[in-house]
Amino acid sequence: MGRMTLSLPGRTVVFDYGEVISRSPAESFRQRLEEIAGVDPAPFWESYGRNRGPLDGGDLSVVDYWQAVARDSGATWSLSTIHRLWAVDFPSWIDPEPGTVDIIEELHDGGTRLAILSNAGFDFASPLRHSPVGSLFERAFVSAELHDLKPSASIYRAVLDGLGITPDDMVFIDNKRENVEGAEALGITGHVFTTPALLREFLVSLGAE
Repeated sequence: MGRMTLSLPGRTVVFDYGEVISRSPAESFRQRLEEIAGVDPAPFWESYGRNRGPLDGGDLSVVDYWQAVARDSGATWSLSTIHRLWAVDFPSWIDPEPGTVDIIEELHDGGTRLAILSNAGFDFASPLRHSPVGSLFERAFVSAELHDLKPSASIYRAVLDGLGITPDDMVFIDNKRENVEGAEALGITGHVFTTPALLREFLVSLGAE
């Protein structure tokens, strides 16, 4: 039996990456980061989250980001330690969610145009474009390269312009409600991702319209 297909004629489906195509980082990654960092976890994780926006917005390089986390944690890390932290953190965000990947492949096989829009640093540009699942997407829009962040209206407009489509043509999938609402404010059809099964139901219902 051949693979299933999903088809949304005239639509372009744009996916977020983290915690939609990829799974949430496992606890084992967090534990390993804490071991390498060797600092109080509370300021470490506070800084890790707070500085993610400037990293994903293109205002901090990867090295600058980890140096900021070090300062906030009361530490001074060598480049080798920074690279070790990055080498643990980076793959924690690209562990795939098989159910979502299967849906993407079915959409691709059905002839539906696909793109990625991810709040991500410069270092994610290559895997978003050249990983196995990345090969199924027509374009990958990386926030750091655009010096912009979801849910700003301007980043969605950049995607629309880059793909040559109108808001009515676009379907946007993201796990963060505020990002979906930002897209919907422009007239884009949105879906807040929770599970591959519910995503499939949503896409099938769109195809039946």
